[in-house]
Amino acid sequence: MRNARFWKHRFAATTDSDQHEPVFPDRARDCKVDGPNQLWVADLTYIAILGGFVYLAAIMDAWSRRIVGYALSRRIDARLTLAGLTAAIEDRNPPPGCIHHSDSEHARAGSLGMT
Repeated sequence: MRNARFWKHRFAATTDSDQHEPVFPDRARDCKVDGPNQLWVADLTYIAILGGFVYLAAIMDAWSRRIVGYALSRRIDARLTLAGLTAAIEDRNPPPGCIHHSDSEHARAGSLGMT
């Protein structure tokens, strides 16, 4: 089981619990979604590749449950999350009031100033 040992220790940290960024109210918690582009939820994850990891920032429309924007990078930072959000905005052109929600500090930092 040589491969089991290899994968057992191969991971990447995507969460930093030592938050220095402001925490915004969770406007998505009680949001009633009855159509597309009302609530977008974002998350970050990593994908193991032969040379290490790449990070994925994905934006999902809560109503259709489809990915509306994404970005890949070797670094997990605000630029990655902004690239994913920008791709979603350019593709979907959301109406005013569309909520972008994430519980990731990188996604929050990347979307400061966004509704």
